[in-house]
Amino acid sequence: MQSEVLEGGGGAVKKLLNVLIRKPPVPRRNDKPLMGIHTKRDFLKETPELVPMKPQPACVDTSKGHKQVLENSGLVPKFITRKDFGRVPAYLQQRSEAERRAREEYENFVKAEREQRAMKHMTEEERQAILKRLKETWDKLHHEYQALPLIIDTMSQRATKDCLERQMKQLEDDIDLFERFKIIYIPNDD
Repeated sequence: MQSEVLEGGGGAVKKLLNVLIRKPPVPRRNDKPLMGIHTKRDFLKETPELVPMKPQPACVDTSKGHKQVLENSGLVPKFITRKDFGRVPAYLQQRSEAERRAREEYENFVKAEREQRAMKHMTEEERQAILKRLKETWDKLHHEYQALPLIIDTMSQRATKDCLERQMKQLEDDIDLFERFKIIYIPNDD
């Protein structure tokens, strides 16, 4: 009979299993629970010695009682107790060493490149001589500028005045440059 029901389909199998395996009935409202059942078995001796578990420290966030475990929250100093706390990891040391080597190689390359096209250092006497010549040239141009008439009528006079002003401005800038910087480098013309 069971084989016929099992072949019939899924619903029939469930019904058959429910009939064969019955659970105890639900107790009624006025049934009293069994009291005073004793056993001679000692559960404390049978179980291994139990270590009392400490509750995990938690922080209650809301008034509804939502808890957050402190261990993973970052509020408890967890990592400062480790042996390698405060030490730079090996991969970062390797990376910084590689960067330092690359920087040294670049500096050596730049130094070699600079030595190849080395610039000559101008001595103080040369600088003073050039500065003196610039000032003399400016004095000559200024004398010519002062000799111009006050009223400039023609285009040639206006062009001369503009040219003198441009040359004097350029000389003033050059004189200022030579007076400001004591060390001057001159590129080698190859």
